Amino acid sequence: MRIESSSRSARRLPRHIGFIPDGNRRWAVQQGLPKAEGYARGIEPGLALFEACKALGVEEVSVYGFTQDNTRRPTEQAKSFRAACVAFALEIRSRGAALLVVGDEQSKQFPAELATFRVRQGAGIKVNFLVNYDWEWDLAGLKNGGLRSADVSRMDMVVRWGGGRRLSGFLPVQSVYADIFVLDALWPDFRPQHLDAALTWFGQQDRTLGG
Repeated sequence: MRIESSSRSARRLPRHIGFIPDGNRRWAVQQGLPKAEGYARGIEPGLALFEACKALGVEEVSVYGFTQDNTRRPTEQAKSFRAACVAFALEIRSRGAALLVVGDEQSKQFPAELATFRVRQGAGIKVNFLVNYDWEWDLAGLKNGGLRSADVSRMDMVVRWGGGRRLSGFLPVQSVYADIFVLDALWPDFRPQHLDAALTWFGQQDRTLGG
């Protein structure tokens, strides 16, 4: 994926972007496929988005994988999105991501293959991948003196696919001042133009943060 240098220089680049890749199941249904097959179709778009952010020089990204609420879905779907998350995480790590997986590793729903990434691994672009994440689990760490996602910095912008106008519990502390850009397109239909539109829109926002 290539973004024109003139477009890059004409806008302010967020330091940290959050991504909510929603709509996999709806996409599968539209294609006449079982819902469970929609998750694997989100891996390649995720890799394209990762490479685009890395090429632009974005310092940090946070990506929703799956939540503890999601694990209540049918078993076949849960297996599918866990497998997709493992495949995505291992691939971006091999491509140089400084990967941190944020989620409850004590739960049976947490993929054992990702346990080592509960401590950040690598020194490239920071990627915080939310796997078996729950905002209440995150904030509960404060009772013991520390936010469980404390290694994740504050976000400048959140981009959500699938048309939902909500954060769905996505890193509530770090998203407190984030501008939110919503796309009606479903996640497996990701196109480079989606990121380009989000960055252009971000450059037009008033970022005084109340000052």
